[in-house]
This record gives sequence, structure tokens and C-alpha cells, in this order.
Amino acid sequence: MPEAVDSEALDPAVRRVVDAAVRQGVELRVVILEATTHTAEDAARALGTELGQIVKSLVFVAPRDGIGHEPVVCLVAGTNRVDVALLAAVVGEPGIRRATAREARELTGYPIGGIPPIGHPGAVRVVMDPALDRFAEVWAAAGADGAVFPIAPAALGALAKAVVAPIAERAAAPAADDPG
Repeated sequence: MPEAVDSEALDPAVRRVVDAAVRQGVELRVVILEATTHTAEDAARALGTELGQIVKSLVFVAPRDGIGHEPVVCLVAGTNRVDVALLAAVVGEPGIRRATAREARELTGYPIGGIPPIGHPGAVRVVMDPALDRFAEVWAAAGADGAVFPIAPAALGALAKAVVAPIAERAAAPAADDPG
């Protein structure tokens, strides 16, 4: 298991995440990996964990008349994909869509691959996939590519002030002639 990094040596973006957690009374154990965490598969491979234990922080945007877009961050198990129709129903935003990489960075202050569940420059609604609850520990991004932290799913939901709701696409049912 990778070792935690001395908090004094943290990248400023990672420091914002750690400080946001400390303001809520939580001390994070940040690990900096040699490998990229740009994708959930990359992170799972680098950590030696199941793909489902990787928290994908996916940014969506809801239109706001005259003020641009409001960000919604979805914390999703690495094995799952967000069903936009389900997300729209959960947040009450029929016009919600996936953010572009540029929008995600502008709205959260972090690049894709490092978007954390907390520490954003402004208010962000957070919705969490209940599939993360299958694990005792999950790994979330800590503000930069390769920076991650372990946390129990319930603690993650509380820290991010997340609404836990089914937002993942349902697996397709096997065809009638499929033996599996």
C-alpha cells in the first residue's frame, strides 16, 4: 500500500482539499502515486484495488439563466457510468449535461483526473452513487493527478455533503438466448 505524503510537501491544489477536510474536522491521508489517475482504471491499477473502490468525480452542469452554469459533482463507483436522465430527476434539472474538460476545471478549480469531492472554490452540489457503499474503503481524488485519499463511503458522503441517490446506468439484461 502506498505511503501517505507529509502534508507540508503538498501541491497547492491538494493542500486546498486537505484544508477543506480539516475545516470539517477530518484529517485526510493523502497518497501521491507515481502513476497517473486520469482514469479510474489507472487509479485502480496503481493502488492494487478493485475498480469499484475508485471514486470517479464527474462534473455536470445545470444551466442558470443569465449566470452560466451551476456545477454538480457526481461521486460514482469506478465500475459505473452516470445515467443523465436519473441524475436530472435527482437534482431536478432537466437540462443537465456533462461538463466539458474546460468547464470542469473552471467550475471546480481542478483538472480532470484530480477533481476531488471537496475543496471547490464555490458552492457545488454533490450526488453520490450508493454502489460505493459496497466497500469498507474507497479512494477519491485529492486535487491533482496521482493524488488520492482513502475514506469510508459514509464518511465521504458526509464530508462532501452529498445526496446519496441511484444515478448509475443499469446493466443491460442478458438476451433471452444468452447463456450467461
